[in-house]
Amino acid sequence: MSKILVTGAAGFIGMHLSLSLLNDQNTVIGLDNLNEYYDPSLKYSRLDILKEYRNFNFIKADLCESERIRQIVMDNGFDTVVNLAAQAGVRYSITNPEAYINSNLDGFFNILDASKQYKVPHFVYASSSSVYGSNKELPFSEADKTENPVSLYGATKKANELMAHSYSAMYGLKATGFRLFTAYGPYGRPDMALFIFTKHILEDKPIKIYNYGDMSRDFTYIDDIVGGIRALIDNVASFENKEIPYRVYNIGNSKPILLMDFVRAIEKELNKKAIIEYEEMQPGDVKSTYSDSSLLYSDTSYVPRVNFEEGVHRFVKWYFEYYIDR
Repeated sequence: MSKILVTGAAGFIGMHLSLSLLNDQNTVIGLDNLNEYYDPSLKYSRLDILKEYRNFNFIKADLCESERIRQIVMDNGFDTVVNLAAQAGVRYSITNPEAYINSNLDGFFNILDASKQYKVPHFVYASSSSVYGSNKELPFSEADKTENPVSLYGATKKANELMAHSYSAMYGLKATGFRLFTAYGPYGRPDMALFIFTKHILEDKPIKIYNYGDMSRDFTYIDDIVGGIRALIDNVASFENKEIPYRVYNIGNSKPILLMDFVRAIEKELNKKAIIEYEEMQPGDVKSTYSDSSLLYSDTSYVPRVNFEEGVHRFVKWYFEYYIDR
């Protein structure tokens, strides 16, 4: 069994990934700063689930604490470091850009450099479909150019990929990045559309539909996100015969959903119609995302399994259990 550091462990993806690793008897050290970007009580609820496992330990720390991060990596002899900690959200990057520089650049450098210095065998990190920016060709492929992000968030994620590539080239650090496509599911972030729409429909509040509904997203259920990450952690064969031990993959469902179909699926689960306010496209947004995940399949044989309707059903069921029925 492996000893794995998961940063952002109290986050949505971090909790679910940690659970998967713990259930396979790995030792997981979870690190999170428990910031107040959204209601911290949800983060503590996720942590409560993880703390039920004897093979889980939690450290409250911030990636910007460079000396502390070095000490944690030095003291533990990790087999794998998985960096999920980041300031998330495209629209928030417009109003609070400094948070993205601190967490996604300075913090990322600290964990990357510590992994190199203490010879972590495999550094794994989350990128984003936002790196594709203004690309018009669909689906998005890892071979596409990604020099035109349209949000600061996307720019920081592209910077992460470049930083990891340079460390692989200079120091031989095995680095795997994955570009995530609109993760959703139980314990999801309250700033994401599925969460907001469900809450507002139940409370008879209007939901905002941008670009007048002419949008689509490659919604990917959390179990499929975690399955893809696990496949990349567990299968490092594609590093063989590489001059530079670096790789990056899309993790998406590869079945984009029209925004209005998304709303109708939620309405059906709630048995309630939404009050809709149509608005123009927001700065930093893109019209469509669509993952070409064939490289992930080629290298790991992993494919997503949860269809959109089932995923929405599972989320709504959790939402009622967590917020309404208890």
